[in-house]
Amino acid sequence: MAGEPQADCLFCKIVTGEVPATIVRETDTTVAFRDINPQAPTHVLVIPKVHFRDAAELAAGDPQAMADVLREAGEVAAQEKLDEHGGYRIVFNTGAGAGQTVWHTHAHVLGGRGFNWPPG
Repeated sequence: MAGEPQADCLFCKIVTGEVPATIVRETDTTVAFRDINPQAPTHVLVIPKVHFRDAAELAAGDPQAMADVLREAGEVAAQEKLDEHGGYRIVFNTGAGAGQTVWHTHAHVLGGRGFNWPPG
């Protein structure tokens, strides 16, 4: 059920502390941690503590939690001083074809290098 922790979800296990992660920020509703396979000098994932499959499901099912994820992505960027290094990206991969591999909503905060446009 959406919103409820899933026993087989890696990110739900990070939320509960069952799986270790390098946590850089935590609020009542979110956890931010370093990606284990970084794609930029700074690559932090921001997740809601509630379980929703992807960004669209989270936005529809718990708009406040989605707002919390986006706010925390900005806080992570500020904490990591990404504005001082040319800016940053906030990316949601939604669906396997877009690169989503963990089925728990997560925002990638990427910075510390230049990015080309268009992405992908």
